[in-house]
Amino acid sequence: MLPLMHFLAEKITKLKLGWNERPLTEGDAVRICRRFRVTYQEMPLATGGFYFRLKGRDYIAVDSRLPAAQRMFVMFHELGHFLLHVPETGATANFHRVGERTRKEKEADLFALCALVPKSRVETSSPEDLIDETHLTAEQIAERLEIYERYGL
Repeated sequence: MLPLMHFLAEKITKLKLGWNERPLTEGDAVRICRRFRVTYQEMPLATGGFYFRLKGRDYIAVDSRLPAAQRMFVMFHELGHFLLHVPETGATANFHRVGERTRKEKEADLFALCALVPKSRVETSSPEDLIDETHLTAEQIAERLEIYERYGL
């Protein structure tokens, strides 16, 4: 595993969220938001979702019109930004699928995919079964399998 991915996995595991151990649910996401005092809201948006920090407060918004599986993916993607990329001071904003696919975007995707499809399911299910069980896209499942192969997560 690359040192950065090892560091990120350790950082997330220390939070004891069940990440990459079991499929996390919407209830888990809500509990994580409460635990870290992140305001979460679903509403019609022009983008899939976004995370922003302003005046020391953290916010996540997700497009309420997304299908359930994609809404969960975006929710955990934005939580990934909060857990992995929140600045100590100042304002920040991250918009789902807006602009280039930066390292931070890839890390937030990794967080979301491992949250929704833990390692044990990757090891015991076919790609077709993962698509059927999770309702994630074939591209997302392919990315999850690549994460497993490349980083062992």
